Amino acid sequence: MAMPGDPPNGTPEGAGGADDEFRADEYRSVVFDEDFVRAARLQEFSAQERMGEHARAVRSRSIWSSGGSHPGPRSGGGAARQGRIIVLCIALALAGAVYMGLRNPYVPPAGAPAEAMTSTVVPLAPSEAVPGGRPADLYEKSPAAQYRVGAAGITFPGVRRTRHFSDEQVQTALTIAKDYLVQSSLDPDVLSGEASRPVRVLLDPDQLTQFDQSMLAPAGNGRHAITGWLVRFDPATAVVADTRVRVSGVLAFAETAPNALEVTSDHTFVYAVRPATGRPAAADGASLFTVRRELRLRFDRDDLTARRAELVSAYVMAGPQACSADPAAGFRPMPAGAGPTTTGPAATDPYASGSPRRTAGLCGMLAPMATPEPPEPPGTPETPASTAAPGRAVSPAP
Repeated sequence: MAMPGDPPNGTPEGAGGADDEFRADEYRSVVFDEDFVRAARLQEFSAQERMGEHARAVRSRSIWSSGGSHPGPRSGGGAARQGRIIVLCIALALAGAVYMGLRNPYVPPAGAPAEAMTSTVVPLAPSEAVPGGRPADLYEKSPAAQYRVGAAGITFPGVRRTRHFSDEQVQTALTIAKDYLVQSSLDPDVLSGEASRPVRVLLDPDQLTQFDQSMLAPAGNGRHAITGWLVRFDPATAVVADTRVRVSGVLAFAETAPNALEVTSDHTFVYAVRPATGRPAAADGASLFTVRRELRLRFDRDDLTARRAELVSAYVMAGPQACSADPAAGFRPMPAGAGPTTTGPAATDPYASGSPRRTAGLCGMLAPMATPEPPEPPGTPETPASTAAPGRAVSPAP
């Protein structure tokens, strides 16, 4: 009688108990411990997992799969595997960012292109005759008597850091601003019109085209006046009689943007000049000419590194000179002894085509206290104390 589980036709010949003994010997050396199970590359789904939706009866076990002895549902294993991949990607990204940061340090974005400079130049006409004399005497009797000489009159304010600029960067901006004032207001070659390069090399490259156009074709249109960029005397009118220019004024700074530092200057320059023609050796033929310059200079980090400036605007008042003179190409000081003039600024035709002179009609009056005290007429004898006035008796001394 066949037992349950036996083949229907009985056990085939040669397939008796010897085969059972062979199978037992085959797996006798295999130990089915926990390490063996964990090392398996294929894992059968659990009974609970087989109840869900799945395409295969087994799954591949990799280094990303959960190593627990009781794996959860299939979706949980996939989420854990995706989480490990995300963590690895984040770690690689952070490592790459650190590496690139060390090789290429962060550099703040460059500033915007420099804007065109705007200028206003106002001539100041005298209200009385222009005093003349020796330069030293004129300075002594003028409001510039206490002014310092040359670059010593351009002093720095207290230097302190701003939100985005260090103390050193602020100091650099003030130094460049002072260099610009010295080169554009005190250099003898610049004053005489023989050179402009000392000023040009201190400007932002974006403004060089405008500067060159101003030097080649000066115009009083608010953008191309030479006297907006620098101080220049018309060589046909006047020359500097004393290189010891008197200077007084202030510098100030402020941060206007995270990448922009602005320096403002307000300085008065007093020059001793004499006529370009006539008697150049005349000791008493000099007069004083005063120039008030209010400048705004802007710096970004590239400008500070290259030691250059962006001249944003210039407001200039200068005199004594006639209102009818166009100061765009150079100042034309009135010589000593010249009296006040009633001639107003050059006429402006609002119907004329082209670019009108923006500063036309602008003219100021030089205050009397801004000029030196007139010298006493030479050769006037002093009246002795014993000399009596006409018609008055003199009492004898007791």
